[in-house]
Amino acid sequence: MSVRSLRTSAAFLVTATLTALSVPVPAGAVPTEEGRGAAGKEVVLSTGFPGTALPPGFRAVEGNWEVRDGRLHGSSAHSGVLSRITFGARLKNFRMEVTARFESVTDPSRWAALGMDVPADGSVPWSLATVRSGTTAANGLEFARRTAGNTWDVTDTGPAPSAVGTGRDVRLAVEVHGSRARWSVDGREALRTSRVARSADGVEALVVNGATVSFDDLRITALPDRGHLRPPGAPLTVIAHRGASSAAPENTLVADEVGRRGGAEYIENDVQPSKDGVPYVLHDSTVDRTTDGSGAVRELTSAQLDALDAGSWFGPAFAGNRVPTLAAQLGDLRERGGDMLLEIKGRHSRDEVATIVRIIREQRMTDRVFVQSFEPDALRYTRELAPELPLGLLRGTLDADPVAVARELGLTSYNPSDAALGARPGAVAELRDAGVAVMVWTVDSPDRWAALEEAGVDAVITNRPAELVGWNAASGQHRPTAPAVTVTSPAPGARLDRAQAPVAAVQSSGAASTRLTLDGRPVEAGEPLDLTALGAGGHTLRATVTGPGGTATAESAFTLRASRTGLAHLILTSGATDHHVATLTTMLGHGHYRQLARWAEHGRGLPAPRAALIAKEARALAGG
Repeated sequence: MSVRSLRTSAAFLVTATLTALSVPVPAGAVPTEEGRGAAGKEVVLSTGFPGTALPPGFRAVEGNWEVRDGRLHGSSAHSGVLSRITFGARLKNFRMEVTARFESVTDPSRWAALGMDVPADGSVPWSLATVRSGTTAANGLEFARRTAGNTWDVTDTGPAPSAVGTGRDVRLAVEVHGSRARWSVDGREALRTSRVARSADGVEALVVNGATVSFDDLRITALPDRGHLRPPGAPLTVIAHRGASSAAPENTLVADEVGRRGGAEYIENDVQPSKDGVPYVLHDSTVDRTTDGSGAVRELTSAQLDALDAGSWFGPAFAGNRVPTLAAQLGDLRERGGDMLLEIKGRHSRDEVATIVRIIREQRMTDRVFVQSFEPDALRYTRELAPELPLGLLRGTLDADPVAVARELGLTSYNPSDAALGARPGAVAELRDAGVAVMVWTVDSPDRWAALEEAGVDAVITNRPAELVGWNAASGQHRPTAPAVTVTSPAPGARLDRAQAPVAAVQSSGAASTRLTLDGRPVEAGEPLDLTALGAGGHTLRATVTGPGGTATAESAFTLRASRTGLAHLILTSGATDHHVATLTTMLGHGHYRQLARWAEHGRGLPAPRAALIAKEARALAGG
């Protein structure tokens, strides 16, 4: 018998025996369902679609969905069929990524989508990030909502950075933080939105329209809150002052909508109570300037305020717009998208602040409201009543020690006027070093935007949000992109054995160079990892990327465990004589691990380093 045939026979014996014992024979690295990545990011779902059954927790709602050839295939016969499959859990902040391939399409306008917030039963409404096979079209990428009335509301569109077409694998990723999201194709960010409609219980999904699309390597990672400090290389956060008040009547729902449509991440509005205690959105202490009425807000009842025209003063096209209640404005933001920077205007009693907090909670908006005020007492009441709400102190002049004030009030941000900050720009670094964001008001000049960006401020409150969004985009073309990297293989938390040879793989953007190390030793990206040379237990693959925008790192921790298939692999690749391979595999097939270990320890026909490893693996399987 030849060496090759003897080894084949030995391998067959081991495989057959293990199969009879219901032990799976792995082929490559199989991602785990759960694990924990670097920087507290939790991988809550990771699958490469092995076998032929849908993974546990996947629910095919409409269309044809099947697993074959290591991929999930979804088909939609024509544009009227919205094939969808749901999975995952309700997550506030997460990254969803998948490798997708359009296998066929009815026409280039057909699409696939990553569902960011979809009821588990697939019913409307949905929030989707869509990609067309004709991705370089002006609407090649979209953020869209399927409304409760079963109509489309496309909130944002843009072209992809490269063509997808058919028959080509692309890595799609959407990163969601509350109502904000970023859409990336092959590691390059292409579209942002601040208008993702979120629900209390929506999960993740894949959707296919007028196409057949296959998916592989799906991963969902729960992310921590972004915080409010601007990361290096990121654009200024855009806050629409009283809505888009340069283009629509301030503090109205139409101004909010224009601000949203212009790309603002926050809508800044003012709140104060009516005579009968209902909080209304209005800046001045009287209604004289911005309505067709007159009198102090606090001296008018809610019925009187509801009857006022708050749009005609700005222009005939806005006639009939009303002064919104806080509840109405929060409900609009919840349904239409966007977060609120809410200024408690003027002095408020504790009971008045309690009413504001109650309405925020009733509208289920506590995770999307940021409270600011010139009045420290209003912030103290808010902190006492709703410690979950972030707080910002408005200032017309800087305090002698802004950091001390921020600590005393428990501030998330310190919000000075542009003029005040201009007198002492060094305060920005002091505050940010203390973990306190800086949001500057009210700035409409591109020259000042540039100066504030250079000074390191985090956000700008402006009457011209769309212009600032455009300025950010234009500046970003000349600003080095902060690099990003994710280790895609081995999957974080993977449990591997020595029969596997996972390829060391990363996904990166903005990187000029990549360095990979396994437990501190350099390895090559794209090369299989030799697990026969590693000790049992935990190991870490670390990726470091460097580019013009800086450096980024990511890690994937995995566990190497003893298994029968792993031990079989060690024996078959040991270089031992054919006779010894047959003897050892016979012991393995019968589960005689201690006898196998003793044989290896005596080094009979085995190279010394491999003999020690085989003995150790066998004793681990024998229980020590």
